[in-house]
Amino acid sequence: MSGRGRLAVSAALATLLAACSLLPLVKEAGWLPQAAFLLAAVSGAGALARRAPLPRPLTALAQLLVALLLLTWSFARGQAVAGLLPGPDAFREFALLLSEGAQDIGEYSIPAPVTPGIRLMLVGGVLAIGLLVDVLAVTYRAAAPAGLPLLALYSVAAGLDQGGSRWLWFLLAAVGYLLLLLAEGRDRLSQWGRVFSGAPPAPSRLGAGLEPSGGGRAAAPLRTGRRIGAVTLGIAMLLPAVMPSLGDGLLDGQRGTAGSGPGAGTITTVNPLVSLQNSLNQPENREVLSYRTNAENTRDLYLRIVALDQFDGSSWKSSERPIRPVPDELPPPPGLSPEVATARIDTSVSASDSYRQSWLPMPYPATRVEIGGRWSFEPEGRTLVGNRRQTTRGAEYRVSSLLVQPTAAQLAAAGPPPADLLREYTEVPDSLPPVVARTARDVTEGAGSAYEKAVRLQDWFASEGGFVYDTQVEAGSGSEAIANFLEQKEGFCVHFSFSMAAMARTLDIPARVAVGFTPGTASANGTMSVGLRDAHAWPELYFENIGWVRFEPTPSRGTVPDYTVPDAPESGTTVPDEPEPVESSEPSATPSDREDCPADQRFLGECQVPPADAGSGATGGGLPLRTILLSTAAAVLLLGLPLLPLLWRTRVRGRRLGGAGKEPRDPAEEVLAAWRELIDSAWDHGFPPDDSQTPRQAAERIVAAGGLEEPAAESVRRVAGAVEQVLYAPVPRPAPGLAEDVRRVRAALHAAAGRGTRLRALFAPRSAVRVVWACSRRWWALTERWSAAWTTAVLRVSRRIPTRQRG
Repeated sequence: MSGRGRLAVSAALATLLAACSLLPLVKEAGWLPQAAFLLAAVSGAGALARRAPLPRPLTALAQLLVALLLLTWSFARGQAVAGLLPGPDAFREFALLLSEGAQDIGEYSIPAPVTPGIRLMLVGGVLAIGLLVDVLAVTYRAAAPAGLPLLALYSVAAGLDQGGSRWLWFLLAAVGYLLLLLAEGRDRLSQWGRVFSGAPPAPSRLGAGLEPSGGGRAAAPLRTGRRIGAVTLGIAMLLPAVMPSLGDGLLDGQRGTAGSGPGAGTITTVNPLVSLQNSLNQPENREVLSYRTNAENTRDLYLRIVALDQFDGSSWKSSERPIRPVPDELPPPPGLSPEVATARIDTSVSASDSYRQSWLPMPYPATRVEIGGRWSFEPEGRTLVGNRRQTTRGAEYRVSSLLVQPTAAQLAAAGPPPADLLREYTEVPDSLPPVVARTARDVTEGAGSAYEKAVRLQDWFASEGGFVYDTQVEAGSGSEAIANFLEQKEGFCVHFSFSMAAMARTLDIPARVAVGFTPGTASANGTMSVGLRDAHAWPELYFENIGWVRFEPTPSRGTVPDYTVPDAPESGTTVPDEPEPVESSEPSATPSDREDCPADQRFLGECQVPPADAGSGATGGGLPLRTILLSTAAAVLLLGLPLLPLLWRTRVRGRRLGGAGKEPRDPAEEVLAAWRELIDSAWDHGFPPDDSQTPRQAAERIVAAGGLEEPAAESVRRVAGAVEQVLYAPVPRPAPGLAEDVRRVRAALHAAAGRGTRLRALFAPRSAVRVVWACSRRWWALTERWSAAWTTAVLRVSRRIPTRQRG
């Protein structure tokens, strides 16, 4: 295979490896072979065009036409002329598919189904990236810039995917890019032989042979590719580690939301694991909701977003359920008997403009919801989900709900649940470690009813089992995460709720996990404020005649329900007064303990309402030190990198021209250093070195090209004459004042140049490429020494191995 053929194959392979990062975003992978086939055809068309040969722009245009024909044949065959040639109808079909694809992306969560619109966006996007990579790397022989479209492709996928295997897709994309760089280096070496394995072009006579001799070898494209790849990989891995998280996800932002697809009539799955932890770890407790309610006590007024009812061994998520328009009156809660005491609660909620997600937070169980916009109702989880990019941003709505008040006796006397509900909500994966069920049996040993078992599980997690609440613990996922949590006993609400729900299922108690917010904190005028740090997850267990019941296993978070506390007094069912509309208010000026705070939390100091000057509710007295340090380091890195060439040139100039406190140097060395600085100053201002000129010719060229007048022109000639004396005269004459001559010439070049040239000479000097050359020489010398040492060691070992004698 020829060098260009190998490079074309490497370009296509790099694109496909980067495209693998899109696989977690959709449910099916059938689009990737289709994209690979079309990309191979486009790469083949480019190879034929280059063999013709066609001019480079025509080669790229030919590949673009082939790509358009292939996309037409694949996605708009029925609207094309002769099934292949795109016409107005075909382009209208493309526009329609792209519009539907954009709508599907906004309405489906990850992983989304591969609808025709999404398939066109996937295949067409990969084909466009592959075409651009092929043009840059193969047609124009610039493999390094071809990494930018590959990085863009990976970045889009990584920005959308919240899964735990992003390192694998990053590794595949990085390997593809490095293979492309290596293929380009091999292709160049095959054409130019050892020229490119030597030094950067030999220092010009404009440099007067002044570069260090011996071993001066420049960066071969192969080594350049390795360096570029290493730097790129390093930046890609280090920057995410130092940049602070923004905390987008199910509880804050669009990422990970769910919605209804066009004509699908279902909602898709969500996984709040990462986003909920990010919300709890935000440096500021930004307010996302405020509400006013007529409930006499808000301690049980959790704002529920969604129920996660499916545990597949890798995560808890919500099942795909049918949805329907929001009815005027929501159906009665499942399993609730009229004998159980209830109170009607009315709540007016206002969402902030910064809070955008497709699930509507509201008390459970809601009986009526008054809200404008495009919302649908999912009956099983009793949740509202937005359609066609409808979100909670700036929403104001009113919810009527029931405060269910079962007694411990009613829960203990609950009968068996329906068979279909029991079968669905007690299912656990085969991968669940045996320690989970064994621990559940040990904790509930001797319990007589499902209710007593549930209370024992809650108390074991909350107080008796020695668990510690910590939001910095690695979240993890899957069955092993539950086993690790039971062993290490450190985690946050996700661990507690997921583990209790899984353990309850092993005891044949129907269980699921609810995600939402705790009631928040009270303000002076009676409104309640809910911030990001109020994000929470809790288990819900089903009891016949009562329905889905909340439990609270997470220590120091939320409130323990009264019906799980022994000898708890029964609450009345008086209907409170009608609530007033939500109004903005200032928080209270001083901290105070909430009257409804349990004794154990009051003892731990968890009951105070933040004072007025606490801002949005941050409890740390300001930004954490780690966030400040990381943000400062990131700012220094981003601001300092562009200044590195300026700092390097300033330091080199000072060293070459000498100054106060410098040790005396050999006169010849001072002359040569001044000449180097003069050459680099001219180079920085747009006059590169010329290999064919002597120092005197170079000096005249600088004078003419730079438009220098006296005394700057005479200074250039004086420095050039001193260089000739050093290089050729038996006894060079002294040449004092060369440093001032060089500064005079540099000032004259700077004054004669335009603004753009002056700025580039200052902040992006062309002579800074000498740093790359110097690093290349050192790296080459190091690899040569290492190779020689390795060869010597191998030879020594081989001499010690006796030669096998023939029989």
